[in-house]
Amino acid sequence: MRTIPSFLDNVSTSTRRYFLRARRTPETVFFSTIQPILFVLLFVYVLGSAIDVRGVSYREYLLAGVFCQVTVFGSALTGIGRATDKATGMSQRLRTLPISPLSTIIGRTTMDLLTNILVVAIMMAVGLAVGWRTHTSPTKVLLGLLVLLLFCYSMSWVSAAVGLSARSVEVVQTAGVLWLYPLTFVSNVFVPIEGLVAPLRVFAEWNPVSVVTQAQRELYGNLPGAVPTAWPLRHAVPLSFAYCAMILAIFMPLSAWLFRRE
Repeated sequence: MRTIPSFLDNVSTSTRRYFLRARRTPETVFFSTIQPILFVLLFVYVLGSAIDVRGVSYREYLLAGVFCQVTVFGSALTGIGRATDKATGMSQRLRTLPISPLSTIIGRTTMDLLTNILVVAIMMAVGLAVGWRTHTSPTKVLLGLLVLLLFCYSMSWVSAAVGLSARSVEVVQTAGVLWLYPLTFVSNVFVPIEGLVAPLRVFAEWNPVSVVTQAQRELYGNLPGAVPTAWPLRHAVPLSFAYCAMILAIFMPLSAWLFRRE
């Protein structure tokens, strides 16, 4: 019977393994950062001049959304990593060891969370350079970061399930990432959603990315002048925590089950 200390030791060892791998491939973090920086520069300096959001600077409106987008796309690293372990035979080797199957996945998601913390820190520095500012108390800013990182960790478990279900690394890199595009673009990340047609607007209002982005703007003081009428956006902060809890409750046991049946 496994004890809690042995389980934590398994998690620590697994996290260290992925840390050593990441240290040998620093270009992964580099390219994970380049894409969101390009999005910021494109929307701020090219498209931003044609976008008007009443009651708030578009730069402040945009950056809160980009932080959320970064975490969603950064979660894809988890699925790619799990698919790589399966393709190289490492998953088979891990299953022969007397360790918890959940601990190996927790190690991977923990390492990807640390990577995304670094990426978000870089993105916030870029945001400050282009004019993003917070207008609330330090406590609310820290709560906003907590919401963002918890959502990042939750999405990593979704990606882990995708990586464990896919037959190859190539599938995860293509089809396994496609679902992230409607999740991030049919949302309030880049523009307000009031002008969307009814079906897309309803999807965007209940979209976890929209809810977490709205929570970020609320906690950083970057809200536009118009008060949202949709229930999810009016209760964005508590609903963000509820979404994260629901995602973890579904995908943590699902990922462990997929790992055992590989």
